[in-house]
Amino acid sequence: MFTAILNSFKRKIARRYTKKYPVRVDTFDVPGYGAIKFANWENPLVEPKSISLANVEFFRKFLREGDLAIDIGANIGHTTVPLALLTGPSGLTLGFDPNPYVFEILAENTKLNPGKITIAAHNFAITETDGEFYYNSSEASFNNGGISTEKNNKHGKYSLSTKIKGVNLHAFLQANHADKLDRLKLVKIDTEGYDKEIIKSISGLLDRYKPVVITECFGKNSKEERFEQFNLLHAKGYSLYYFSDFSSDAEIVPITTPEDMLKWKHFDLYAVAE
Repeated sequence: MFTAILNSFKRKIARRYTKKYPVRVDTFDVPGYGAIKFANWENPLVEPKSISLANVEFFRKFLREGDLAIDIGANIGHTTVPLALLTGPSGLTLGFDPNPYVFEILAENTKLNPGKITIAAHNFAITETDGEFYYNSSEASFNNGGISTEKNNKHGKYSLSTKIKGVNLHAFLQANHADKLDRLKLVKIDTEGYDKEIIKSISGLLDRYKPVVITECFGKNSKEERFEQFNLLHAKGYSLYYFSDFSSDAEIVPITTPEDMLKWKHFDLYAVAE
C-alpha cells in the first residue's frame, strides 16, 4: 500500500514539475546477440523498456547487416536499438529526437553494445525546411511532446525554455551520409500526430529509395488527417498494414482503403513499396 501511494506521488510530481531523472542501464539476453545493454529512463511516468528477440525479429523482414535505418521520434531508443542490431556494426541506424530530456538517454544508448551496433543520435526534429520550433508537452517532465511554430499549441502547456532545431532529412542525409543512401531500407516515424507532415517532407526519399515506412496513426487525428496519411503513401505505390505490436508474433491486417484507417483509434502501421 505504501509503495503504491509513494509511486502515485512521484507521478504527480513528474506531471507538474520539471526535473531531470537518472538513467539505469539494464541488460537483456537476446538469443543470437548475447547480452544487450539498454539505458532506461527512471522517470516515474515512463514504463521501463526491454529488448527481446521477438522485438528484433519484427524488423528482420525489412533489414539486414549493412543497411541504413532511420528512427524519427526515437525517444530513448527502444526501437532504435533493435533496428541497430539488424543493421549491425557495418550499417547505420540514425535516431532523431528534439526533446533534450529523452535525448540524453538516447545518446547513452548509442555508447552501449560496442561492436554490435552503430547508432548516430541527433537532437533535432525532421521538418520540411530547416528552422527553429517550439516543443511542448502535457507533462512537466517532458516524457512526450511535439513541435509547433506556435508557443501555445495542442501538445500541452509545458514548453521548453529554448526552441528546438528542425532539419530537412533528405538534405541532411545528402550532406552527411551520401555513401549510405543506396542502403536506405527503413524509416520509422513516431511524432505525436506530426507523422504525415514528415511523410510529405521525405517525399523525394520515398520516390527514389522506396524504404519501408513505419508510422503511427495518432489517436487524436481527425478522419481527414487519417485519410491523408493513407493517401500520401498509397499514391507512391505503397501497400499499408496495421500491426498490433513491435513483435514477431504481432497481428498483421492489410489496410486497403482510407476508411480502414478508422478501424483503430491509435495504432501503428507499416507501408511497403510494391
